[in-house]
Amino acid sequence: MKSIDNQYKWKRLSPTDAHYFFGYYDRCPWSKDDELHLCLKVGQAERIPEMGEQAEIGYLKKGSESFTPLTTTRAWCHQQGAMTLWLEHKQDCFVFNDWDESKNKLIARIVSLKDGVVGGYSRPLYAISPDGKWGASLNFARIPRRGYSYADAVLDKSPCGDGDGIYMVNLETGEDRLIISYSDLLEIHPAKYMTEEKHLWLNHIGFNCDSSRIQFLFRHCAEPEKKNPWPWQTFMYTANIDGSDLRCPINNAMWNGVSHQIWGRSPNEMLLDANWQGTGSEYVVFDEQDTPLNIERISTGMGPMGHLIFSPDGKSMLADTYAVDGVQKVARVDCATGDLQLLGSFSHTQPDHYPVDVRCDLHPRWNRTGTSVTVDSIHEGRRAVYYLEL
Repeated sequence: MKSIDNQYKWKRLSPTDAHYFFGYYDRCPWSKDDELHLCLKVGQAERIPEMGEQAEIGYLKKGSESFTPLTTTRAWCHQQGAMTLWLEHKQDCFVFNDWDESKNKLIARIVSLKDGVVGGYSRPLYAISPDGKWGASLNFARIPRRGYSYADAVLDKSPCGDGDGIYMVNLETGEDRLIISYSDLLEIHPAKYMTEEKHLWLNHIGFNCDSSRIQFLFRHCAEPEKKNPWPWQTFMYTANIDGSDLRCPINNAMWNGVSHQIWGRSPNEMLLDANWQGTGSEYVVFDEQDTPLNIERISTGMGPMGHLIFSPDGKSMLADTYAVDGVQKVARVDCATGDLQLLGSFSHTQPDHYPVDVRCDLHPRWNRTGTSVTVDSIHEGRRAVYYLEL
């Protein structure tokens, strides 16, 4: 295998016959016994998926470099996969998003490692609460960045108000309800005039550590049909899981220089990478309930923006970077001192004509105990999952 780091011994978990990846960084890909790693297998990584195009879903086994396929999906993208997530209330089961052709809509399906598809939910899921009881859902068809949505979910440009927004799904009963509507969001929007005659959408939902609150991004743009609908405006909202105590801690002006957000070590802590000083992305935290916000810096960072996530014990974090001069980096950050320990440097070169949303971010992910890391990378030319035991 092509060298990644002289000190740390990375291993490739996936085979070399196709493109393999997990997806996003804000979820754990490992089974409860820390042996099976969820994974997608696709035939191309050069363009946005087309309608009807399928991906295989299965798992990688630690130490085997083999892929076991279990099912397929028509609801996938190169950035976030099919939102594969392990279920806490069903033994050896995970959930993924799919397109139901008979109903002409997005749904979520439940897969058992032993029995295949054994159920599902009437809405696609974006995130699952840490206690395993709740799933958050949104209308993927409204997302104009097609690299973060699904090809079969044709772009929905209709006006939105009381009938769409954030849904909460009871994962045990399957019941769902709208907890926050677009009308609710506009009612407290700090700059409502910016939404006039704009396309509105929601993205990037996440649960906090005690499953009591969610955060998400409310975005709007003028030309949703552009291949890259930039510029768009971003407002970060938070709320209780029943939709109450709706807040907007970060407005678009503050979002300038921020690329990613995620919940932190306590129920109200938020973690951002923010280039607010113009010297590169720093890693900062704040309490989303404070007014005004009291922002503290954990680390000066590595310069380029990237993805951050705390370890399960909260003592360290993983941080990666977007590609600079064909190299992506991943580091471990000591939260007490802010010191960075470089774990690996990965090659990332793609032809200029590739759409930006088919790039392969590292998206570093902890295992359940914080003793190992996986990333997705095109270090050896194809998308692959790489593993490091710490």
